[in-house]
Amino acid sequence: MDRKATYKHLVRQTEALFKDEAYFLPAAANLIAVLHEGLGNWWTGFYFVRGEELILGPFQGPVACTRIAKGKGVCGTAWNENRSLIVPDVHAFPGHIACSPASNAEIVVPFRVNQQIVGVLDLDSTDFNYYGEEDATYLSHLLEMLAKKWEGKLL
Repeated sequence: MDRKATYKHLVRQTEALFKDEAYFLPAAANLIAVLHEGLGNWWTGFYFVRGEELILGPFQGPVACTRIAKGKGVCGTAWNENRSLIVPDVHAFPGHIACSPASNAEIVVPFRVNQQIVGVLDLDSTDFNYYGEEDATYLSHLLEMLAKKWEGKLL
């Protein structure tokens, strides 16, 4: 399946999972599972804003960093710069935080609710050059779907 077809399938799957789910945390956890399995990521997860750092949220993959300062690493930089970051080679990214040495490419997409960043979605791959603009577009759309479940509380 090509990338666009994969995402169309993932959007349909997410719509079905979100349809009868009223709470944010189960919806976020299922979105992570959908993306992890559907895209074959090495690591897939959320970090949520708390003060001046990001705190680990639902994820799938190996053990992760639990806190990331604003402006640090790919996640902290995407948050600080208020934009998606696509990194084809994380080893070339200044200040990359290596939670896992197996990660070679990364994409981080801000998670916004009412135009405010409340977290970031972080995907890592063992393959170099794994993510592109199409990923950023579809991931942003999926995050917009998830934002409808946000009420400032997890459950």
